[in-house]
Amino acid sequence: MSTIFQTTDLVQRAISQRRNVSAFENCWTAFQEWRKWERLRRDLCSLSDRELMDIGIAFGEIDYVASNRNTDPRGIRSVG
Repeated sequence: MSTIFQTTDLVQRAISQRRNVSAFENCWTAFQEWRKWERLRRDLCSLSDRELMDIGIAFGEIDYVASNRNTDPRGIRSVG
């Protein structure tokens, strides 16, 4: 009977550790996505109005474009 309790305890610890790792991975992934968003936003903000017009966006669309990297701000086409 003690073997059953020991095995159950090991399983419960493994599940708890998996949850902790999963939570850390989720936080790390969210942090990495935020860094990509911030880098893209910073790069777009550094462009002049003429340069932004050349790539087809306006200054007011920068946050939208940075948040929706796979979508054209006007919904005309999907990018990459």
